[in-house]
Amino acid sequence: MPRSVLIAGCGFVGLPLARKFVSSGWETHALTASEASAADLSSEPFPTCAVDIAEKTSFAGLVERRFTVVIHCASSGRGDASKYAAVFLAGTQNLMANLEYERLVFASSTSVYAQTDASTVDERSPANPVQETGQILRKTEDLVLASGGAVARLAGLYGPGRCAPLQKLLDGRAMIEEDGSRLMNSVHQVDAANALQFLAETALSGIFNVVDNQPVAEIEWYRYVCDRLNKPLPPVGPRDLSRKRGWTNKRVSNQKLRSLGWDPVYPTFKEGIAETLVDVSA
Repeated sequence: MPRSVLIAGCGFVGLPLARKFVSSGWETHALTASEASAADLSSEPFPTCAVDIAEKTSFAGLVERRFTVVIHCASSGRGDASKYAAVFLAGTQNLMANLEYERLVFASSTSVYAQTDASTVDERSPANPVQETGQILRKTEDLVLASGGAVARLAGLYGPGRCAPLQKLLDGRAMIEEDGSRLMNSVHQVDAANALQFLAETALSGIFNVVDNQPVAEIEWYRYVCDRLNKPLPPVGPRDLSRKRGWTNKRVSNQKLRSLGWDPVYPTFKEGIAETLVDVSA
């Protein structure tokens, strides 16, 4: 029997992930929240079904329900806590109730680490988020872990067409918080997709941090990028306590995943953002 995968959420990470599985010979299926987005994916080399995973009744029209691996990498769409509860917690519960599979992989976030002292955190470190959105992610993680699944804690995602600090810089909204020493942890779109496929193919269970090799201080990130774009540094301001990830300051380690054989294609933000900076400068 061919290996089969269902990817719930075929967006920024899910789409390149689905394409990678197809290239690797997996029978690949995808779910997306609306008929419109499913239609947009009609030319892809895998079938896409419109299923709102937050709604139990939405699974009624799903024909194929048995897979080797199910990967939940749907996005909250930058929504609030209620959206997190619907997409992540209820969505995972509905996937578990309506599908048969051997392995479940959930794309979570390093925002569950609430450390503020610039310490190094790994998968054994306390994950007690202050923000309600992070607390919902932790409940979802526990649900997945209790079933023997894998939790991939993704750092801040960036890649073609998406880089939050760069967009703020280009829009004139960027601000360096206090002395700029807060550490930024990130992972490129390609490496996030690679990590999820790696976890699926190796049948690993447990928690895994998915982040590049080198966190960077906020001020160093802006110095590097502003120098290449010939822009002045953003102004200095207070801590942004409204950030959904919360005001955290930590150095997230990827040593566990690297020790198992995964390595990022873009080991630091400098390699990962190079092509984007060329496009912006053009």
